Amino acid sequence: MVRFTLNDDLQRRRLTVFFRALIALPCLIWVGIWGIAAAFVAVINWVATLIRGQSPATLHEFLAKYVRYTTHVYAYLYLAADPFPGFSDDRAYPVDVEIDPPARQNRWTVAFRLVLGLPALLIVGVFFGSGSFLDALSESNESPGFFGALVVAGVLGWFYAMARGRMPRGLRDLAAYALSYGAQAWAYLLLLSGRYPSSDPLTAIGPLPTRSDPVRMEVADELRRSRLTVFFRLALAIPHLVWLTLWGLLALLVAIVNWFATLAMGTSPSWAHRFLSRYVRYQLHVSAFLYLVGNPFPGFVGAPGTYPIELHVAERRRQNRWTVLFRAILALPALILAAVFGQLLGVVAFLGWFAGLFTARMPLGLRNAGAYALRYSSQANAYFLLVTGAYPYSGPCHEGAPEMPVPAPGPLPGPAPLDA
Repeated sequence: MVRFTLNDDLQRRRLTVFFRALIALPCLIWVGIWGIAAAFVAVINWVATLIRGQSPATLHEFLAKYVRYTTHVYAYLYLAADPFPGFSDDRAYPVDVEIDPPARQNRWTVAFRLVLGLPALLIVGVFFGSGSFLDALSESNESPGFFGALVVAGVLGWFYAMARGRMPRGLRDLAAYALSYGAQAWAYLLLLSGRYPSSDPLTAIGPLPTRSDPVRMEVADELRRSRLTVFFRLALAIPHLVWLTLWGLLALLVAIVNWFATLAMGTSPSWAHRFLSRYVRYQLHVSAFLYLVGNPFPGFVGAPGTYPIELHVAERRRQNRWTVLFRAILALPALILAAVFGQLLGVVAFLGWFAGLFTARMPLGLRNAGAYALRYSSQANAYFLLVTGAYPYSGPCHEGAPEMPVPAPGPLPGPAPLDA
């Protein structure tokens, strides 16, 4: 079993943050050298485990140290932790991995471990990206790959830490989630553990905050899936995709009007808030159905309380006019991160499609990972469209009870709320 521990205090030193890539370079070189040796040891370990049914203690310890130290280095490089990791795994680190001693494993799963690990590698690709620094410098490389969630969280966290001297918890926890899954995946592939890695963000990094954001999501969907609707899921979603496109064109016009109105009044008009809230909610319903996070066929109006993957949007509140004026610029980091979550959602749907066809169920870890991606995307869209002034939270969290609406000072123009 692989356990991931997180004891970071979020504080960062600006000087080491600024030179983080340079400072981490010796450690990265050491990881590369150690990785060459680990590759040879992994082959020997595979043969030995296939024969004995259990990894030899010496080989297990060597590979476990490699996984643990690599986690330390990547946590440091991408600002999930602050202390310099050194060149061994001997000392405790704020972002750490504990791997149990060797245990017996099924020889059939050992024999086909690389094949069985392919789904996990797809998720690892979303978290860590494809391509490498050396590949990017190569002229012969026509496809340099894409940046994963860990890289994007580290880059965005770099700017934040330089300005504030600390790492935002959402980005730190996102990076820790990626590192946790990576450690589980490599432990499984290297035969350090027979337990398949879990993609569930709610259990990946230990205690999570309980938040009551103005835009929050509630998941009440069963994991059972109809094989017939799973197989034809894309075809069934086509009417919704057409309607969502048409609605989106109108929502864009309303968003422009809403921007001018909010900039003038400091508050979104009630009719615009209702319209855009329903659009963001409907977008969530359709995406949840399309990507197999939800099972029932959704309605076409985005009404609240009509789908098991539900989006709760708080009443409109006053917003800072400066943030409204520059909302498109301020929302850019969130939209970039939302694109990364979109990659995760695509992998969740791809793997969930096969799981749904064979087992008639959506795996809990994949469902929760997809819901996490949908929640962030919905919060990013709501922030960009001025439905809320709260910046989206990028880390996994537990959803708390909805906040009590805070009345805005003075009368708010507009008709009564549609759902009153």
